[in-house]
Amino acid sequence: MEKENIAVGLDIGTTKIVAMIGKKNEYGKLEILGVGKSKSLGVARGVVNNITQTIQSIQQAIQEAENNSGYKIKDVVVGIAGQHIRSIQHTDYISRSNPEEVIGGADIQLLIDQVNKLAMLPGEEIIHVLPQEFKIDGQSEIKEPIGMYGGRLESSFHVVVGQASSIRNVGRCIQSSGIELSGLTLEPLASSDAVLSQEEKEAGVALIDIGGGTTDLAIFKDGIIRHTAVIPFGGNVISDDIKEGCSIIEKQAELLKVKFGSAWPGENRDNEIVSIPGLRGREPKEISLKNLSKIIHARVVEIVEQVFTEIKAYGHEDPRKKLIAGIVLTGGGAQLKHIKQLVEYITGMDTRIGYPNEHLAGDSDEEFSSPLYATAVGLVMNSIENKTQSAVRKDEIAPQKVQPNRPPVDEYQERREREEEVEKVESKSNGKKEESTGDKIKRSFFDRYVDKIKDFLDNAE
Repeated sequence: MEKENIAVGLDIGTTKIVAMIGKKNEYGKLEILGVGKSKSLGVARGVVNNITQTIQSIQQAIQEAENNSGYKIKDVVVGIAGQHIRSIQHTDYISRSNPEEVIGGADIQLLIDQVNKLAMLPGEEIIHVLPQEFKIDGQSEIKEPIGMYGGRLESSFHVVVGQASSIRNVGRCIQSSGIELSGLTLEPLASSDAVLSQEEKEAGVALIDIGGGTTDLAIFKDGIIRHTAVIPFGGNVISDDIKEGCSIIEKQAELLKVKFGSAWPGENRDNEIVSIPGLRGREPKEISLKNLSKIIHARVVEIVEQVFTEIKAYGHEDPRKKLIAGIVLTGGGAQLKHIKQLVEYITGMDTRIGYPNEHLAGDSDEEFSSPLYATAVGLVMNSIENKTQSAVRKDEIAPQKVQPNRPPVDEYQERREREEEVEKVESKSNGKKEESTGDKIKRSFFDRYVDKIKDFLDNAE
């Protein structure tokens, strides 16, 4: 019997960490087997700033997902975001020695490898190299060059760049949590897989994912990713403004925002008031809902205007680049009342809220089709595409292998020692490694990138 392809996505957000285990059912839909959620400590604006706390939060989410599903997680696909992410447009070409030979996958890989060698700013590293349109001997707008003939193969690329140290910190947290890293995906790309339809991507659409610490943007046109950006503001700054503006504690500010908050101040009457209990026997505080909405409105307008500046930078006002499908809002911030109307008012573009339910199996829990889980669902879909066998049933694990009282870091250390012993034996016997250099070149850039992080982590031990 063929092994089930069990996929695991890990969304390391600023407010929450979600581990999601899923598989494809017989109808090709995503069946969620278990979800673990923990409060994210040690992450600010999408970047890890406290490794110990992040490891604890990851372990908590992983543990909960394992308990809910009955599966043991081996590796995960992780989403990467943060204000250090930037994207650039780049054009490159290769000259082929034999124009009479058919263009194949190896030619495109050669071109992608060439872009990967681009000189970046110090401390930056390329995360994704996404080909857009190809040009062969001057003939432009070719979407699929394989099978064609030509001497000069040229392509425009969307290159996503991030800070190497931030990416490695994420890798360090995951390995120290006792699991492996099987892939990295830019969070707005993962969210777009979960909530956008192919028709929208063809027509032209901007996906805005409003998270706790960052707001991510991904723009598609003609089915191709055209622009990505990460804006270092999200739902948390709205809560901070409420906290300062109403002189209340953080917890109360967050509750007020979720329960009574609205992005449109006009809908609240002047006499609508919420009473908040005072601290340690102090008098309760009365807060006008109109004032609350004004505070939220001011900050949301700022976030949306920054995103709209990015949409204009892509060239939305050019008739050929027009985003016909408008804007899709997702992420926790998309649940704010009247945010859809406010975004339409500011941008003049059609807007809808993006729910990741299109790809979920019919019997999925209602909770998982919330915009909150868009990134996690997208990461699981990404893991399924990679054909990763990321989790095994707990009842399939041999009893002697389970050592519940051992901390994950020791387990990792022990595994390294075992691997080193194997390497010593191999070098003595001059035994050939299973994977040849040819195979390594064939593997996607992404796998090699993950290997690079693993090597770095291993050497840092």
